[in-house]
Amino acid sequence: MRIKLLPGILLAAALGISNLSQAAKQDSISEKEAAHLALQVKKETQHAWQSYKRYAWGHDALKPLSKSAHDWYPQSLLMTPVDALDTLLIMGLKKEADEARELIASKLSFDQDMEVQNFEITIRLLGGLLSAYQMTEDPRLLNLATDLGQRLLPVFASPTGMPYTHVNLRTGKVRGKISNPAETGTLLLEFGMLSKLTGNPVFYDKAKRALVATYELRSKLGLVGSAIDVEAGVWVNKDAHIGGGIDSYYEYLYKCWKLFGDQDCKTMWDNSIPGVNQYLGDEVRGELWYGHADMETGSRKASQYGALDAFMPALLALGGDMDRAKRLQDSNLKMWRLHGIEPEALNYQTMQVTSPEYALRPEIVESAYYLYHYTGDSKYRAMGKEFFLDFVKCCRSEAGFTALKDVRNSSREDSMESFVFAETFKYFYLLFAPKKTINFDVVTFNTEAHPFKQIENNKTNK
Repeated sequence: MRIKLLPGILLAAALGISNLSQAAKQDSISEKEAAHLALQVKKETQHAWQSYKRYAWGHDALKPLSKSAHDWYPQSLLMTPVDALDTLLIMGLKKEADEARELIASKLSFDQDMEVQNFEITIRLLGGLLSAYQMTEDPRLLNLATDLGQRLLPVFASPTGMPYTHVNLRTGKVRGKISNPAETGTLLLEFGMLSKLTGNPVFYDKAKRALVATYELRSKLGLVGSAIDVEAGVWVNKDAHIGGGIDSYYEYLYKCWKLFGDQDCKTMWDNSIPGVNQYLGDEVRGELWYGHADMETGSRKASQYGALDAFMPALLALGGDMDRAKRLQDSNLKMWRLHGIEPEALNYQTMQVTSPEYALRPEIVESAYYLYHYTGDSKYRAMGKEFFLDFVKCCRSEAGFTALKDVRNSSREDSMESFVFAETFKYFYLLFAPKKTINFDVVTFNTEAHPFKQIENNKTNK
């Protein structure tokens, strides 16, 4: 218990807090307190990074409880260093960023005879390499990104143009014809940015064709389902929702318009979001939630919401629907406070947890950051402070941060996914740091929170 609770108590003391739970639930915080919190986030990021460096250097991820390493595939693809690099740069952690960049440049190779999942490799590695290249202008990073992009291209060789789920990085052999809208439609930011930086349009064109093909299979209500056969172009699961497997499909419709000025993407967004709000949005006890519905009829299928769905206030705010964004973030906060940290999923009708784990997910913090950016209301920083103190109290360990098996009893999982660096720490930091830390208006975050900067005079209107 001592290791688990001490960091949160020390953090509270450092912030001049006598009652941790009571003080966390403030209505607002001062600029001075926000600056102090930003410093604390940076220190916790360093703690996690040093733990990775000590126990898992050169591997994909740290297993913090056993103080050992985890690799996704037979050969490490340096998932944590690539995912972490732009966060380290944003925080001004030059020493840590330099060591990550040199490890990547000297050790990372995609010439591996092994099968990888296209979606995760795209959002984490391709996204991470491209954003870090834009920040550092290190050509080695762009060369790696270009090599990776070329090796991933075979996934698009289905009859519909929607990608297969897996590809062998060396042979180009593909498999996995049953996919989902997130995996078929969450590629255009990364592949599109690769086209803009290399001048080769093939990446943009392949990823956009996949996104459009997914959109064209929507129902008359504007909804998409949970599983699709990319060869036949037919749905094999018609459950519509905004959770994992669909979430970032909607996110990229708007963000590809924001980053590239692609009018087709704006049109697809405009034709999709009304149905999402009408048929997935759910009023319960005067609160706004988003649940599950049949994509064809709109009939309610489940009252399930969770940690991944918590990105939606950020997307609604980005799209200009501040009323819904604020109301849904209030529901996010209620979900978090149920057990002092959010579960993977709950039934919002009964407020009973249905999936009790917490994987160090960032989406609820992302939404607090977006809402603070757009409203300037410091209540969202206060919300973020509550999330951060609970996060440190429940998840900090001697070596890094641990996922939780069950938020109801704080039992721990021997896992620290790379996205804790790419997203969770980054969004906490940006929420508390001065707005000038990153120029939100010229940056678009991919779904792994890798920031892409607009390339002026290079927009498309396809």
